[in-house]
Amino acid sequence: MKLGFLTACLRDVPFDELVAWAAGEGFDCIELAAWPVDSERDHVAGHLDVARLDRDGAARARDVLAAHEIEISAMAYYDNNLHPDPSLREEYQAHLRKVIDAAGLLGVPLVGTFVGAWPGKPAKIIRAAGELFRELTVYAGDRGVRLMIENCPMGNWVQWGLPGNYAYSPELWDALFEEVPENLGMNFDPSHLYWLQIDYVRAAREYASKIYHVHAKDAEFVSKGRYRYGVLAEQLGDDPWHSGWWRYRMPGSGGVDWEAFIRTLKDAGYDGALSIEHEDPEYEGSEGRVKDGLRLGRSHLEDVLLTS
Repeated sequence: MKLGFLTACLRDVPFDELVAWAAGEGFDCIELAAWPVDSERDHVAGHLDVARLDRDGAARARDVLAAHEIEISAMAYYDNNLHPDPSLREEYQAHLRKVIDAAGLLGVPLVGTFVGAWPGKPAKIIRAAGELFRELTVYAGDRGVRLMIENCPMGNWVQWGLPGNYAYSPELWDALFEEVPENLGMNFDPSHLYWLQIDYVRAAREYASKIYHVHAKDAEFVSKGRYRYGVLAEQLGDDPWHSGWWRYRMPGSGGVDWEAFIRTLKDAGYDGALSIEHEDPEYEGSEGRVKDGLRLGRSHLEDVLLTS
């Protein structure tokens, strides 16, 4: 397996510097954040302007990667492709197509996104997702790209009390893959399943054929927060990454059993990326702290890979 990280956590570091730092720290790959360059949402970045990327720009980027012996494991653009506002929905889907175009130019085999949601019945949302993604997977396939969705619930993203991404559980995966059986898989993140109390090791085993890429992120329960807020408090205030009763952590700092999880991936024949998605509040606040967190996560994953 190859170790990498999602570059959104270092949004202000230019592409060339980012690649050089990743190589110097012993990473094998990067999962390139590909949001619009003017995005202001937390935990997003646009390290290449994919909306304007042409063949010459792609060639220059490939030269930088080759010089440092780093590859892009996937392009990342996670937004609500089923947003209830038609103008935003069209904007997000249009940018996703530009990300797919850029992946084709760069020779990147995978593009990750969210299904998304709007307030409504799950079955209707899944049918709409199926209609959209049947079209998108053909568009991607024509460019030599496979699409994948991440299993984050994105609670309260669209409406308070509801998930904002209908791809967070085995039930929904089955429904989605029945709608879109070809060229669609998962960027599998065990941290979401951990706090949802879904068996992530069993899920990795049973859905191995649909795991195209892996997000290496941990999570931990906060007992004092669980007492005060209860498990229905999916966020504090307007911050969707801080619930009060659980929080994301670096691999090895939470409750995920990385040895069992990685051993299951190996047994299933997975040899792709383990991409650290940095959302650990203990390693935020400065570029130095973020890099310290990435080093910690990489070190833990390296140790596990040697022993599992």
